[in-house]
Amino acid sequence: MLHPMPTERGGTEVHTPESRSPTVRRRELGALLKQLRIQRDWTAEQVGEWLRFSPSKMSRLETGHRGANARDINSLCDLYGVDDQQRRRLLELASEGKQRAWWQPLGLPYSRYVGLESDAVSISDFGLGFIPGLLQTADYARAIVHVVSPEMEPEVVEQRVQGRMARQHLLDRESAPQFEAVVDESVLHRAVGSHAVMRVQLERLLELSERPNITLRVIPYEAGALPAGNNKFIILRFASAQVKDVVFIEGLTRELYLEDPDEVETYNTTFRTLVEQAASTEKTRAIIAAMIPSYGLPSTRGQ
Repeated sequence: MLHPMPTERGGTEVHTPESRSPTVRRRELGALLKQLRIQRDWTAEQVGEWLRFSPSKMSRLETGHRGANARDINSLCDLYGVDDQQRRRLLELASEGKQRAWWQPLGLPYSRYVGLESDAVSISDFGLGFIPGLLQTADYARAIVHVVSPEMEPEVVEQRVQGRMARQHLLDRESAPQFEAVVDESVLHRAVGSHAVMRVQLERLLELSERPNITLRVIPYEAGALPAGNNKFIILRFASAQVKDVVFIEGLTRELYLEDPDEVETYNTTFRTLVEQAASTEKTRAIIAAMIPSYGLPSTRGQ
């Protein structure tokens, strides 16, 4: 099923598919290929030498950082002696991993993250600076892009805003993930864009917080010091046992993707601690509702 995204200020219409993410399919395929190799007690170097695959090709295949063609998969299946059913499964994953993703035409700089996010069954989002991207209004998102990248051309700004709005259809689909967000109270006080933009944004948060697949909590000032040293991190979990949970950390100069189980567990523990410090969902709605009047009266345009 395709979801049309209303355009903002004359931008190109974007559609987000219900189909599975090619990014995650490549990771699942890579994990299965690595498992087959390890079961035979072979090294990646041995397999690469036998099939004339370079070390970098073997690494990228097994980590899901490159797509695999049918010839490569058949060669590996022949070598590993897999049955017809498993061969078909691997070939299917390889085909899905090479499909064009909905976000590719937008040229988003964080396409790897979008590929993971779009197939997650659970998303845990913590942030100190801004409202989570999946909960932002277009005007709020636009104001952030202007602040973070003031030199960006207007058409590129709109492209980034369209990408963010398109991502939000993830929370509307039938197979929507469970989305849990924890934000610091300062996020509600920081006027992004204008008071009018903030009022609409906070009203939108109240609306979204009523959805069964969205949990929003605010950490009030009186909760004291926070256990997280990062301004922003997101934990992504997946349905397939072959795909590891991932922690995404947003930095000023680059992004980090953590998959080591011990590191992921550290962030899981930290997130649960943040949840304990945060207000309940009911209290959070009350905090947000109390902030709305501080941003002035609603607009009367069109009335």
